[in-house]
Amino acid sequence: MKLPFRDLLLFAVLPLMFSCASTKSITNFNELPDSTIVFNVQSLEPVLQKNDILNISVSSLNPEANQAFNLYTVVNTQGAAVSGTVSQSSGFLVDQEGYIQFPMLGNIKAAGYTKKQLKETITKGLIQKKLLYEPIVAIRYLNYRVTVLGEVERPNVFNIPGEKVTLLEALGLAGDLTPFARRDNVLIIHEDENGVRQTVRMNLNKEDLFTSPYYYLKSNDIVYISPNKSQAVGTSTTKQWLPAILAGMSFLAIVIDRVTR
Repeated sequence: MKLPFRDLLLFAVLPLMFSCASTKSITNFNELPDSTIVFNVQSLEPVLQKNDILNISVSSLNPEANQAFNLYTVVNTQGAAVSGTVSQSSGFLVDQEGYIQFPMLGNIKAAGYTKKQLKETITKGLIQKKLLYEPIVAIRYLNYRVTVLGEVERPNVFNIPGEKVTLLEALGLAGDLTPFARRDNVLIIHEDENGVRQTVRMNLNKEDLFTSPYYYLKSNDIVYISPNKSQAVGTSTTKQWLPAILAGMSFLAIVIDRVTR
């Protein structure tokens, strides 16, 4: 059984109707102002924040005594971080007050400190309480991650086992920019240890990209790539002309249907 011409035409036009999107649905974050940029390049050592999950391992000359401090140690830290399956029970969670609960030392302030500073605090506590002789403390993130959204090939949340990633490396993890991406309007959203959200826009075509304090991303940073004008204009033009095109095609279908009866 053959379908009428106007039904065939309708099936051909429907995908066009649903594939078109408004400019607002393509471009996000445009109204967010830039925050104040810190011109001095900051240390690459990240600062611990609330809700961070840490893998803390302790070793000394007494293996039996070490076990009490390694109850939450993840053996394969890198594999756990890559898979994204790390749970809070796998490490030490920095609570909403900024503390971790460490065996025999109790609450230890972590938020606002670097891993090096926390390591020194734990080492000092173990020695002062004579719990271990010459302890060696190692700390790693279990949830160091960045998010890349917008005009990239593979938008996603990426776990970073090495705890250091540049903006360009993050874009590489996302499959690079699409042909419709704006190179001069890369938005980075960062939230510091005090919960203050900062936004800054960067230009990949400028030389000062590599000296920017935002070139090295911090844990939980969000990168958004805006679409270029041709993408937005093309979509907007299609949206403007689509009703007229559909009306004309519908009228043509009716005429052809009546003529062929």
